[in-house]
Amino acid sequence: MRRALLIEFFQRLPALPDGDFFAHRSVEVHLHLERFRKEVRQRYTEGTLLRLLEGGGVTARRAAVLALGLQGTMVSNAAVASRLHDEDAQVRRIAADALWNIWFRAEGESNRRELQRLSQLPDLNKSLRGLNHLIDRCPGFAEAYNQRAIIYFRLGKFPKSASDCRRALQLNPFHFGAQAGLAQCLIKMKRPRLALRALRQALKINPDLDGVAETIRDLEESFGDGK
Repeated sequence: MRRALLIEFFQRLPALPDGDFFAHRSVEVHLHLERFRKEVRQRYTEGTLLRLLEGGGVTARRAAVLALGLQGTMVSNAAVASRLHDEDAQVRRIAADALWNIWFRAEGESNRRELQRLSQLPDLNKSLRGLNHLIDRCPGFAEAYNQRAIIYFRLGKFPKSASDCRRALQLNPFHFGAQAGLAQCLIKMKRPRLALRALRQALKINPDLDGVAETIRDLEESFGDGK
């Protein structure tokens, strides 16, 4: 019954060609998602959703991972990350986007809003100052380190960016974005073998990362033996 009800809620959502619910934020889709979130929250705990994620059929897994993306906490991080290896492509896509939502929410709603605001500021130095303050206030906020790493990278401060990527990964080993970002820093720092190792790890976490397999092949070819 639990599984059937979740599936019923999910099947009311608009049909998108690739099932990429998080990326298609039209007003109509947003309203449908908000209704889905409220319906699920009234009837399901995070623990129940996790059980359905692990033990359900493909539609139940799609519904559960979407629900966790909309309301799950870092308690769900590892389980949702495991769905990056799901046999169903739509589950994998939803899981990747769900993780970003979970990571941004890791330190509560007010810090999520602040991190989102800071990461979108056009003035990179102002963004950096704000992220410094946020990290001072929330030193365990992995996504804040990752966003600061992005700012450092855009400013050309690659060692500092790499350091923040590593800190994000210490706090959240499933952060494929930080892992791929570390690889890009290492490429800029002329450390191709370390970059290759980081890229392989990123692909191990999320096998569907765009462009990573191609970059790995290019680096392997530059070494001749792929080692």
